[in-house]
Amino acid sequence: MFRSTNRQWMLLGSSLWMMLSPLQVASAQSGAMLGALGKGEGQLSVIAWAGYLERGASDKAYDWLTPFEKQSGCKVSVKVAGSSDEMVSLMNQGGYDLVTASGDASLRLVYGNKVQQINLGLIPSYAKINPKLQSAPWNTVDGKHYGVPYQWGPNVLMYSTKAFKTPPTSWAVVFKEQTLSDGKSNKGRIQAYYGPIYIADAALYLMKTQPALGIKNPYELNEVQYKAALELLRGQRKLVQRYWNDANAQVQDFTNEGLAASPTWPFQVNTLQANKQPIASVVPVEGATGWADTTMLHVDAKHPNCAYKWLEYSLSPRVQGDVAAWFGSLPAVPAGCQASALLGKDGCKTNNYEAFDKIYFWKTPVAKCAQGACVPYNRWVSDYIAIQGGR
Repeated sequence: MFRSTNRQWMLLGSSLWMMLSPLQVASAQSGAMLGALGKGEGQLSVIAWAGYLERGASDKAYDWLTPFEKQSGCKVSVKVAGSSDEMVSLMNQGGYDLVTASGDASLRLVYGNKVQQINLGLIPSYAKINPKLQSAPWNTVDGKHYGVPYQWGPNVLMYSTKAFKTPPTSWAVVFKEQTLSDGKSNKGRIQAYYGPIYIADAALYLMKTQPALGIKNPYELNEVQYKAALELLRGQRKLVQRYWNDANAQVQDFTNEGLAASPTWPFQVNTLQANKQPIASVVPVEGATGWADTTMLHVDAKHPNCAYKWLEYSLSPRVQGDVAAWFGSLPAVPAGCQASALLGKDGCKTNNYEAFDKIYFWKTPVAKCAQGACVPYNRWVSDYIAIQGGR
C-alpha cells in the first residue's frame, strides 16, 4: 500500500519508461531465458494481488501454496501489493522472483527490462490456456512471451442493496450526482479507483454515452477525448468519499462508512458477502474495463527453477478454479471452471465468464495508437493526481 507522502513520486517514477521509445528499451532486454529446468532453489518470492496466493490463513479450505511447497520443496513468501504502480515500483527495486502483473503494468515491466522472456517449452500446461490469452498484447512482444496468464475478470460496479432497491444499470451512479432509491444523494457515498488507469473507465462511459466523441478504445484517447474524460472525472471528484487503492481497506469502508457504490474487483464483493454485508454487483450496460493478469519472471530472479515450477503448477485446473473461487475471478485455463469443488459447476457463470468479449482489458496507454497520436501514460499519471488533489 502506498503512503500518502510518497505515492505521487512512486507513480511518476513508474511511468518514466514512457519517455523512451519502446523499441529502444525492448532491444536492451538482458534476461537470459532458462534453457532447462534444474533443481529447485528451495525458495520463491512473489509479488501478488491480495487473495491470489493463499495458504489457508483466512479459510483452511483455500490453500494452494502448502501443496505446492510440499511438492516442489520451494518455500513461498508473498508480498501483497495494492496497485499496479506499487508492483512496478517493487519490481524496479528488485529482490523478487515473480509478480502477478495486470495489463497496466506488464508492458512497463517488459519495456523497462524488469522481466524476462519465458521458455514455454518448460511449461507443458501452457497449451491448456484460453487461446485468447496465450499471445495477448499486454504480455507478448514481437512474438516473445513475457509471462504466464493467471486469472482475469471485469471491474464490476459494487453497490449497497440498502441504497438501491433495484440494481443500478449504468456507471452514471458513480459519475453523475443523483438521488438514489433510498432518497439520499450519492454525493459523498461513492468511491473511485485511485490508479491513473481509471481514466479509461471514464473514457468507456463516454464512449457509450457520447458517441460523437469518437472514442473507439478507452486506452487510446486523442487530446479532445482525453479532455472530456478529465472533465468527467473532475465532476466526479465532488462526489467521491475516497479513492481506494487497498482491497481490504475498501471492504472496511463498505462495512463501516455507509457507502452506496464503487467500481471494484470481485474479491471485495465476495469478501463483503461472506461477511453478510448487504452488497451486490453488476456489469453495467456500458460494459467494463478489466484485468487479465500475467505471472512474470524478474530479469534477475534468484530462484528461477522454483519460479518455473510455480508457473507450471499455477496452471493446474484445480488451482485455477480454487483461485477463481476465492478472488471472484476467472481461470486462464478453461478447465478450471469444472475442476474446483470450491468454485462449483456454476462459478464461472456467476463470475461473468461469458463477458470476456465485452471487457476492455487494462493496457498501458502509449503515444502512438490506431488513431495516430494519443495521450501517453505519463500524462494520465500527472493529470489524475491533480484531479484527486482537487485541481
